[in-house]
Amino acid sequence: MSRRPIEITPDLMLRAYRAGMFPMAESRDDARLFWLDPEHRGVIPLQGFHLSRRLRRTVLAGPYVVTADTCFPRVIRACAAPAPGRENTWINDQIEGLFTTLHRQGHAHSVETWLDGELVGGLYGVAVGGAFFGESMFSRARDASKVALVQLVARLRLGGYQLLDAQFQTDHLAQFGTEEVPRADYKRRLAKATAAPAQWLAAPDPGVLEAAIRALRE
Repeated sequence: MSRRPIEITPDLMLRAYRAGMFPMAESRDDARLFWLDPEHRGVIPLQGFHLSRRLRRTVLAGPYVVTADTCFPRVIRACAAPAPGRENTWINDQIEGLFTTLHRQGHAHSVETWLDGELVGGLYGVAVGGAFFGESMFSRARDASKVALVQLVARLRLGGYQLLDAQFQTDHLAQFGTEEVPRADYKRRLAKATAAPAQWLAAPDPGVLEAAIRALRE
């Protein structure tokens, strides 16, 4: 993995994602950013996504309400905030500002999970062509971030996306069928996906969205 200090703009960020790189900071308080180009990449298969029966019931029957793109700045701030077992994050003020700008430009999106009117979970990422680059998620209630991820996958499938990048394989993501692919394989998939047309669906028809969720395999 190569890292070097960079000056970064929203336009440069989009070009970097197309090339298979993404920026991170060492910590929340570190002002420096680095390009990362990992030797192996975590990829969540949109057609082979694993959804347990228990989580399917939670997604479909509540208690959560899920929205998209309704409060992007709050989601990224929550992802950057300390949490039990994660006292520090790689999301510094510059990352927060860059992604918020990309959201205003229509390139970055969030999925939000609500419980009794309170934001309790969510995730955000960047869409380029038919590729979606998941950046971070947070959870303040059981399964809140998982529900957001399931909703994201359903929306991406409906919108014609081909690739859901997770950056790194983790034990948490492995339960959903996440693959760890070599850099060269990832970049072949990336080139095909970013060249493909896709449509981000912030508010799809509820019946169509439910059918897409039910279509996810166990």
